[in-house]
Amino acid sequence: MTIERRSDRVAFRFSGPDTTHLLHDVLTPPVLEDGVARWCGLLAPQGKLLAEGLIGWADGAYWLDVPSAAADNFFKRMKMYRLRAKMEIERLDESHVIGWSTAQPASGVAHEDRRAEGLGYRVIAPVGDAEDWVDGDGQARIRIAAGILEMGPDFIPEDVFPHDVGMDHLGGVDFKKGCYVGQEVVSRMQHRGTARRRPVIVSGIAQGGRGDAIVVGGKSIGTLGAVVDGSAVAIVRIDKVGDVDEASVNGAPVSLALPHWARYGFAAPGGDSEDD
Repeated sequence: MTIERRSDRVAFRFSGPDTTHLLHDVLTPPVLEDGVARWCGLLAPQGKLLAEGLIGWADGAYWLDVPSAAADNFFKRMKMYRLRAKMEIERLDESHVIGWSTAQPASGVAHEDRRAEGLGYRVIAPVGDAEDWVDGDGQARIRIAAGILEMGPDFIPEDVFPHDVGMDHLGGVDFKKGCYVGQEVVSRMQHRGTARRRPVIVSGIAQGGRGDAIVVGGKSIGTLGAVVDGSAVAIVRIDKVGDVDEASVNGAPVSLALPHWARYGFAAPGGDSEDD
């Protein structure tokens, strides 16, 4: 079995008697000792994402991965939120590596990514057990096809709200639990239905890369994330799309499509978009 190395991610391990309660009160999703991996975010008080990743319970602890660019700030803030709680926070970038596999591996801590069908498994393993892991873009290709955005390749910390990247549709935000950091802003967006920036799959990209504008009717409606094999996931103003057949990047036509999990739609020309 081939495991693809994710050198752009850092693993953390959380353990101790107060861990579930504390993480449930700080992170965006339900935090449960059920072995299910959930998309989670740590938000700034203003509601924007400081870090994101999958969190799952295994071997008496929670295992979480975040992008390397967000790891220092994530570690600092989690130590601050811990205060006197009985919780140990281990940063594992010196001892463990993160990988991705299409099937569950025989070793390492593996959690299935259930945000969409076929996303494979996030694997965290000791450095010595990962010597035969390979570099590749298989994970990026599959998540782009599913319309899944990722901090690092597609957007930077403190630049987007959870709704902008679809966390509200993919189990990444619990709207029923009590307060967590940034909850007030995110809850207001949910109940007022004000989310207008949403993930959109862009294909047929002949010339363009991350950060390039998607243009419709002479106006930018969003920017590309990382491009793999001519496709990318973009954060798009769905209320400004208009005629999708007119979309272009750097003057070349592209195709726009909604992820299969989306419960929102493009606005009709001159109209408003629908968003449940």
